[in-house]
Amino acid sequence: MRSRAISKDDAGEGRPGDTDNDLSGAARDVIQAGAISGGVHFHNNPQPDGPARAVPRQLPADVRGFVNRADELHRLDAILSERDGGDPVIVAVCVIAGTAGAGKTSLALRWAHQVKVHFPDGQLYVNLRGYDPGEPVTAQEALHRFLTGLGVPASAVPANTESAAALFRSLLADRRVLIVLDNAATAAQVRPLLPGHSGCFVVVTSRGRLSGLAVRDGAHRITLGTLPEPEAVALLRTVTSGYRPEDDAEKLVELARLCARLPLALRIAAERAACHPHMRLDELIADLRDESGLWDVLSTGDEQDADAVRSVFAWSYRALSPDAARLFRLLGLHPGPEFGIAVAAALAGISGRKARQLLDVLVGAHLLEQTAPDRFAFHDLLRAYAMDQARLEETPDSRAAVLRRVLDWYLHTADAVQGLMAPARDRLALDPADEQVAPLSFSDYDQAVDWAERERKNLIAAVRAAEKAGLDLYAWRLAAVPVATARRHWGDALRLLDGYQDARAVRLRTQIEGRLATGR
Repeated sequence: MRSRAISKDDAGEGRPGDTDNDLSGAARDVIQAGAISGGVHFHNNPQPDGPARAVPRQLPADVRGFVNRADELHRLDAILSERDGGDPVIVAVCVIAGTAGAGKTSLALRWAHQVKVHFPDGQLYVNLRGYDPGEPVTAQEALHRFLTGLGVPASAVPANTESAAALFRSLLADRRVLIVLDNAATAAQVRPLLPGHSGCFVVVTSRGRLSGLAVRDGAHRITLGTLPEPEAVALLRTVTSGYRPEDDAEKLVELARLCARLPLALRIAAERAACHPHMRLDELIADLRDESGLWDVLSTGDEQDADAVRSVFAWSYRALSPDAARLFRLLGLHPGPEFGIAVAAALAGISGRKARQLLDVLVGAHLLEQTAPDRFAFHDLLRAYAMDQARLEETPDSRAAVLRRVLDWYLHTADAVQGLMAPARDRLALDPADEQVAPLSFSDYDQAVDWAERERKNLIAAVRAAEKAGLDLYAWRLAAVPVATARRHWGDALRLLDGYQDARAVRLRTQIEGRLATGR
């Protein structure tokens, strides 16, 4: 603000000593006065310049029916206490390592929710998908999520990973933030996401030991084994409580052993038991033993824990209705790690209403996770199992038809996005979508932008799936979609279009190269 008092004598009018005020710029608190005698004391609450800092709250919901792991929770508390009283320049990092299905994510989230009050500047979370059948989340993608969560406009996020990581560290330099990096496969996947300030705390979950983080970054490690027998039985009782009469303790112990005392398998088995309250536990155990025999035939000699988990998956899968089982296995053919109701409907060739009902069934059976009102995802083990079932139970022609419906849905929905985001550019001449496919439409620009950002990784995965299937026409057309979204995604489009000789693909590639060179 610029403010000055002007004498009206100076202004050539009015009485001597009269004042006026000339204000320009932004003003907060202003005093206007004529004659003043004595001191003026002006008290106000200092206000920060600019908008309030964004406080991200990205943690997924806490886990229902979490059982024990008291020793591990106390260990995490102790590491946090050491951080608070330790070297002020060292960032505390803790790796929770353990086999698939051991409950690493559940432990990390339970503890994160318990201590989030210690991190008033926010909590950041990303699933790095290091063990997913598809491609893992890159450091650049994770940094984009974190930086936008911290208030950086998406258009201002550096395209270079090193620059994005430097900006991330700068923003966290005076903040107390908890960061959860879920399902990391390597130390290299984690390291660009580490802050440089001791006020932050990082929890990493991984199936590997990530020894590089311990050696170079001083990370603590908590190794998560299978649940002790009493805790495994307690988890079974927690999930079935209120649905079944009191089950015999010895039978619950036997069921827990068949599940290798792994939380993921225990939850699925308990949900199956809860859904059949009048079936004796002996019968359920016999069914599970039968599935174990099936996997002895189908498995390829994996370790015992993995075989136990697959047995529980098969047991739960075969309890589904035919429609729900079909959707489950077909979702294993979706090219990306997450999906919405509309693409699930297109993939299975069913209505959106029917898809929603079946997805609810799969979530209820713990075979699928709901991550948002219209967003679903597999645990990586369950996704691999669904893919296996699709290969076993669907013909090659059926699998090819599913992929074409998925590609049709993404291509026609992306075309609707381009119509709103870049209407002046040439539209692709598309064949009509499959009659079982209902692409989305958008009422405004913001809806289109949101969809394009949310589905960007799935669009890239769809291009790769089309390439692998030899569907080049789908591949290069889908590769052109990032051109219509934002300049920061043109590099994606250029990489995806590389190698296609279709005249339109070549022209698009030339256009993108020109735009990248000129910045327009």
